Amino acid sequence: MSHMFVFFVYFYSRWLWKIIKNERLFDRLCQPLQPPAQHLLCCLKEIQPGNCFICLPAISMFLNTLTPKFYVALTGTSSLISGLILIFEWWYFRKYGTSFIEQVSVSHLRPLLGGVDSSSPSNSNTSNGEADSNRQSVSECKVWRNPLNLFRGAEYNRYTWVTGREPLTYYDMNLSAQDHQTFFTCDSDHLRPADAIMQKAWRERNPQARISAAHEALELEDCATAYILLAEEEATTIMEAERLFKQALKAGEGCYRRSQQLQHHGTQYEAQHRRDTNVLVYIKRRLAMCSRKLGRTREAVKMMRDLMKEFPLLSMFNIHENLLESLLELQNYADVQAVLAKYDDISLPKSATICYTAALLKARAVSDKFSPEAASRRGLSTAEMNAVEAIHRAVEFNPHVPKYLLEMKSLILPPEHILKRGDSEAIAYAFFHLQHWKRVEGALNLLHCTWEGTFRMIPYPLEKGHLFYPYPICTETADRELLPTVFHEVSVYPKKELPFFILFTAGLCSFTAMLALLTHQFPELMGVFAKAFLSTLFAPLNFIMEKVESILPSSLWHQLTRI
Repeated sequence: MSHMFVFFVYFYSRWLWKIIKNERLFDRLCQPLQPPAQHLLCCLKEIQPGNCFICLPAISMFLNTLTPKFYVALTGTSSLISGLILIFEWWYFRKYGTSFIEQVSVSHLRPLLGGVDSSSPSNSNTSNGEADSNRQSVSECKVWRNPLNLFRGAEYNRYTWVTGREPLTYYDMNLSAQDHQTFFTCDSDHLRPADAIMQKAWRERNPQARISAAHEALELEDCATAYILLAEEEATTIMEAERLFKQALKAGEGCYRRSQQLQHHGTQYEAQHRRDTNVLVYIKRRLAMCSRKLGRTREAVKMMRDLMKEFPLLSMFNIHENLLESLLELQNYADVQAVLAKYDDISLPKSATICYTAALLKARAVSDKFSPEAASRRGLSTAEMNAVEAIHRAVEFNPHVPKYLLEMKSLILPPEHILKRGDSEAIAYAFFHLQHWKRVEGALNLLHCTWEGTFRMIPYPLEKGHLFYPYPICTETADRELLPTVFHEVSVYPKKELPFFILFTAGLCSFTAMLALLTHQFPELMGVFAKAFLSTLFAPLNFIMEKVESILPSSLWHQLTRI
């Protein structure tokens, strides 16, 4: 495509040069003008009458002698140049999300023209509310571990084998490697040979090298983290992963009891106990997820409840979101409401699971009898108003979710990490909860009728939020790192409007191309229009010159030319 464009520019340039030579433009431009015209406009300049080359009558004579080929070349060249600018502006906007001309104008031309620099001291002082808002936006752009993440070997790898696509990005897997090193290693690992091998295994990039290291560690002793790695990456089925996690649980409980007795003997033992606690919680949570995937949902709920009671302070794993999904599968809505009452608190961080589950429960009370026609006639009842407000609250927190729930956008496998309020969180939520919305009669219909009304309530531009902090601007960049953009189009909110210069260059390119085409097809008619337009354009200037000549004495022109 690029080669064809280069050839087009080359042949067009040769055609344009041929027209210029045939029209003898350079010879005409270099011819000196007649003495009356020279004498008329050689004023207010230090130019001798014999060397003046420009005047209005000469311009009119020059334009009248041009053939239609020149106008075709002129408009075609203008269309080509504006088209090149349009292509570059569009490429720059798609890659960086801003207009190149606007960026240059703001960053380089504005300071030269006396504009206010954004880094000036006068703008450096912000209010406490704005500072809190900025800090909140930074915290919301933090990448979190997906509490419902799938198994690498039994789910992600099976998808790769079937489709040939990689569902996880390098950035996502690198974050998982960092999590594993944080949760499953400590400074005292060198004291135990198996833990020392696993410490190196978690840093390996090659999956086969990690699996080989885990088998090597198991040859030395029963190592809980080695079983974890094999269950996550080598097991090809959930049943096989569950078997390995049960072996990891047996080894992990033994290490946890031993380190619990020694945790107060020094900082080294305290770090080892913290590591063993993380390992034990991870194993029990993954065992509960295996039970949920194998259809033993009540057993999974019991395991999650016991885990939350035993380790209430370890909220980093967000086990309550696993519990909410399992309770929804059981259609135990009363227990779902009890969990929401505990975690849907103003002081706790929100998530799409909490906000949309609360909306689902309120929509469940009215969705089976909801009709948009009847609601428009009689108005919304109190229960319907509460459901609509809950949907608006959820959509404001994460505006990407409704398109996946309404199947307006195709789903992909969720990543191992999510960005709250981003497209990655929306995919992770809809992947597991779409079935729960379908199970509630009329819930998706209510969502379809009301979710777009949220955007009329949010101030625009988005300096302020309505129920939450302003929507962070960093979500698109992080989601493009977390999601496989090769076969998934990242959802962007708010939709970026096309910059003015892209629209301007597109209009200019189209207009000049149309002029070139019309001039080529109807040369005589377009010549008449061009002369009429130029005469109209220069009419005010000719009128002013005539008035000036009638008012000022004729000898003044000679005096001005001598100055």
